[in-house]
Order: sequence, then structure tokens, then C-alpha cells
Amino acid sequence: MADISIIIPSYNAEKYINKCLDSVINQTKKELEIIVVNDGSTDHTEKIIKEYKDNRIKYYKNSNQGIGKTRNFGILKSTGKYIMFLDSDDYLEKNACELLYEKAEKDKLDIVICDFYKKYDNGEIEEIHNANFENSSLQENPDIINEFLSPWAKIYKRELLIDNKIRFVENLKYEDAPFVIEALDKAKTIGKINECLNYYVIHTNSETTIRDRRCFDILKIIDKIRNYTKGKKYLQEKIDKLTVRMITNYTIQQRVQENKKIGMEFIEEAFQYLEKEVPDYKNNKYYENRGFLRRTIEKNKFLTKLYCKYYHVK
Repeated sequence: MADISIIIPSYNAEKYINKCLDSVINQTKKELEIIVVNDGSTDHTEKIIKEYKDNRIKYYKNSNQGIGKTRNFGILKSTGKYIMFLDSDDYLEKNACELLYEKAEKDKLDIVICDFYKKYDNGEIEEIHNANFENSSLQENPDIINEFLSPWAKIYKRELLIDNKIRFVENLKYEDAPFVIEALDKAKTIGKINECLNYYVIHTNSETTIRDRRCFDILKIIDKIRNYTKGKKYLQEKIDKLTVRMITNYTIQQRVQENKKIGMEFIEEAFQYLEKEVPDYKNNKYYENRGFLRRTIEKNKFLTKLYCKYYHVK
């Protein structure tokens, strides 16, 4: 059994998959299981993956099912003591697996989180350091939920995911957050390494920067999060803040929405959701660190629509 199973969903990743796989097979820690799932690619992704002869690589090819189903498939195929998720256009520092594994084993942790780099198309690299914390649990330290809610830049004890049947939401965009929140909540012990070990590559025309009608999925995802955490009093304030943050992020990003009508519809529905679920949202702590002009726009439906229309990016 490998120490860490690294799950890499791959879809039309011919431009990036080499750098991703090279960073994994050259890890200082060698006891790895590398699960690469080709999610119906139509480019040369499969050809590139098959050129690797490392016997730690387990390659699977599925029809195009979406990243939620693909990651769930990887979880079921994994055998490692810990699981790591890595997107096919991202890559790792050479000692990432070694440091994360040693921390998990030494401190007997269910989840270990690390800081990460954002790498942009122009070559610029930004270090992202989230708040440091001592080994804890979400019940003891609800602020942990403010960590970046993406499944990567973490390792999870496989037993935690399997025993609690923690899986990604399927057939919706933004499937990451419910998975990470449930994993953090079910984990008995969570730790953090205050080093950037994961490179998150941001492309100008990526899934996370293009908006279409799938933007409405974020409301369904937030609903799932709120339903899961209902009754968990230690999380209520954090979830309200997260709700406001996620919705505000996507209302403002309608300025890059390809279809202006969809953008206006989303802003309308998003504010209705806020008014229903977080009636006092205008006084939410999320806005405390926003500049006066920014928070004035973000709190107001009419001003948000005006901003997105005026500053629309085609």
C-alpha cells in the first residue's frame, strides 16, 4: 500500500500534464500511488500520459463525466493511507508529499493543509499564506473554515473519506466547497504546514474565469453547505460569512459574463437568496475589510448591476 494516493483528473490537458506528472514522479517521497483519470479528453492527453513508464502510475480512461465524478472515481480506486488531489494543470514543490506525510504521521492528523502559490499566464507568481493555526479541529477552531476551500493543497486520511462516505457533488460546478467543509468537520485533528507547496495555475480562459449559465450552480452549492451545517452552532457565523463572500464574489464577477441577460438574472436571484438566508447580510463581517466604495457596491443590488453593465468585459 502506498503512503499517498495522488488523484489527478485530466481533461484536454496536453499543454500542462507533463509539468504536473513530472512534479509528482520526481517527489522526494517515493511511496506514492499516482491515479490519473482521463475524463474523455479529445486532444493528446492520453498519448502523453502513456509515455510515462513509472509503475506507480495507474491510468484510467472514462467518458466525459465532469470533475466531481472523476475525483470520486479516483477515491474509490485509491489504496494509499492518505489521499491528495492535484489538478492536471497544477504542480507540486519537490518535497510537498514528504512534508505533508511526515506532518500527518508525526502529529496523527486526519488532514494537513499547506499554503500555495498562484501562478498566472504572464509568469507572475503570488504566495498565498492562509492563517496559521496549531493542530486542532473545526469544532475547537471554526476559523479553519476560512482556509481556501479547494480540495488541493491538502492531504486527507483515506479512512476519513471512506468511513464517512465523503464525496464530491456531481453534475454541478463549484463542487469543491461542500466536500472540503464536510471533510474538515468530520476530521478529529487538522494541522497546517506554513509553506507554499502547491502551484495553482490560473489561465485567462479557464473554467474558473469564464461565466455562463452554470453560475447559478453556486446557489445550489451554497444550499448544500447550509443544509449540511444546519444545527452546527459553532459554524453558523462562519457559514453566514462564507455565504456572503461566495455570493458577492459571483455577483461582481458577472461583469465577465458572456451573456449580459444571464448576468442580470443571476444578480437578481443571488440577492434574493441573501435576503432569505442571511437577512442581516449588509452588516456581515465579510465587508469589514472591503474598501468603502467596494462594499457600497457589493451590498446593493442596483449598484452591482450598474457596475457589471458599465464595466462589462467581453
